[in-house]
This record gives sequence, structure tokens and C-alpha cells, in this order.
Amino acid sequence: MKYFTSDGLKLAYSMEGEGTPILLVHGFGSTHHVNWVETGWTRTLMDAGFRIIMADGRGHGASDKPHDAGDYALDAMTEDIIELLDHLGEPGVDIMGYSMGAMVTLVALARHPERFDRAIAAGVGENLLLPPKSPDAVVAALLAPSADDIADPEARVYRVFADQNGQDREALAACFAAVRAPYPVELLEQITRPVLVVAGENDPVGSPAALAARISGASSHVVPRRDHMRTVGDKDYKNAVLKFLEADI
Repeated sequence: MKYFTSDGLKLAYSMEGEGTPILLVHGFGSTHHVNWVETGWTRTLMDAGFRIIMADGRGHGASDKPHDAGDYALDAMTEDIIELLDHLGEPGVDIMGYSMGAMVTLVALARHPERFDRAIAAGVGENLLLPPKSPDAVVAALLAPSADDIADPEARVYRVFADQNGQDREALAACFAAVRAPYPVELLEQITRPVLVVAGENDPVGSPAALAARISGASSHVVPRRDHMRTVGDKDYKNAVLKFLEADI
């Protein structure tokens, strides 16, 4: 791993391949390796002629892990990826984010359109347009002494995933509380770059088409028979992204 500094934090990143640069932004509770390497995405994109840039987001993986929810605002995480591009001297890249990474990606497109060409926002849908659910159950699950103490099945999934990845659960609890703030939906209308929105058919995030409809010129794709976790490495998701990236813009 290599490192750069953003907002006083030491953040880890990795690069693979040669060719057109694409920045990959992982989801909540994950890491660049779990989200993109283990699922075969790095190999898929390298075979398609892309040079891959990946970071462990603040609070995750090998990056610094503050425990204050105020450190996990979407704008702060957006500036982290801009700092990484500046650190690498990259004037513009394609970008793909999954779940929380997709939320960051869409903010980045609105705030810094000059730094991105094409974008994929995956693992998100219509629910991003709605008032968020309370984060309390998941925060409590992340901070519980044991996963066996968690009655809420959805919250338990977050805890088990965090444990599987060896994450700092106090940092993740702070991050989750911040990410569940109301999404800045008004920013979607400012996006001018080509965007593909992707979600699994059985993913409770809601319709990707409804979210894409709020972004000028955006398209959407549904991955058949897949939920939130199983969409990530699905061949249909990969094929849809490659088709989108190969199209003229």
C-alpha cells in the first residue's frame, strides 16, 4: 500500500494496470481489496485496458480511523478522492463507486465535474431520494460486545461484515451515523457527466432507474436476481459497466 494525506488523515491507496485511469470507491464496511480485488473487478478492468486507482476510505482498511461522526461527511470523503487525484497528478479519470462509494461518487461529480469523464454509481437507487432510516440499530450493532447480542437481522449483517473484514467498529459506527444523514439530492441536478446507475433486482436500495431519472442524461441497469452483497462481483454488472465505458461520449 502507498499513502497520501487528506484533511490531516493518512489514507492508503493502491494502483494496478496500465491504460485509461479509473478510480474505484468502495462501499461502507469494506476495503479496496474486498470490494474490487476479491470480486474480480481489477482483473476485468485491466483486461479491458484500464489503469486502476483504489483507496481505503477514511475509517476503513489501512487508512486512518477517526471516531467522530463529523469526520465522515460526504463532502469530506469527496475531498479525499480529489486529494488522491492531485497527489497522483491525475487531471481527469473515470470513476465507479459502490453503495457508500456511489454516494461519494455522485457528490464528487457535482462538486468537481472537471475531474471526471464517465461515472458508475452502483448499489444505490431510489431510496437515496427519500428520508433516510435511523442509523441507531446499525450503530448499536457495530458497538455491541458480540454479534450474538444483536436481534435486528439487518443490523447484524453490518456487524458480521465488519468483523469479517477486521474493521475498527467504533470508526464504522461514526461513519454510518454520518452517512445516514439526508442525502444532498439537489446536487444530482448539477451533474453533467455521463452516469450509469446500477442495482441488483433484489437490492432494497430501490429502483436505479428512478435515481437515474434525477440526473441529466443518466442511464440505469438492473442486475437480475441479485441483492446488495451479491451484485458486487456479478458478471452481468461487469458487462453492463464495460459496455457503458466502451460507448462514445
